[in-house]
Amino acid sequence: MAEITLIARAEAREGYEFIYQGGAPVCRTCPYRQACLTLDPGRRYSIVRVRPITHPCALQEVDANVVEVRPVPRTLVVEARAATVGARVDVGRYPCARLDCAHWSVCAGPSLPSKQQYHIERVDAAPVDCRIGRTLKQVEAV
Repeated sequence: MAEITLIARAEAREGYEFIYQGGAPVCRTCPYRQACLTLDPGRRYSIVRVRPITHPCALQEVDANVVEVRPVPRTLVVEARAATVGARVDVGRYPCARLDCAHWSVCAGPSLPSKQQYHIERVDAAPVDCRIGRTLKQVEAV
């Protein structure tokens, strides 16, 4: 099911992807904040439908369209025992300093939020080669 939010008219087109950053102080007094501030900060979304309704946006200082969005699946690594299609897992940055690891960006990199819940949609069969000895699997999750 799609979620509703507001986005600047210049970006309001089907297929446009963005990472939701959360609300700003100016959003606290906005009459449309209940529709706009419903997404998960740090998560990537794709616009699936642009509605013909616009509202003024104090943050961006332009009109914003009402849009329907869906979370975009992302590649993650999770503990192998939790890697099951349909499972919900809490994923965050793992404390790892092995920058030479091929999976560092999806395991401990700065693009990951400190902790967020994901729904696993696909699990790769091969185990991930972890340089610090964790037993991991690579998954696609939203």
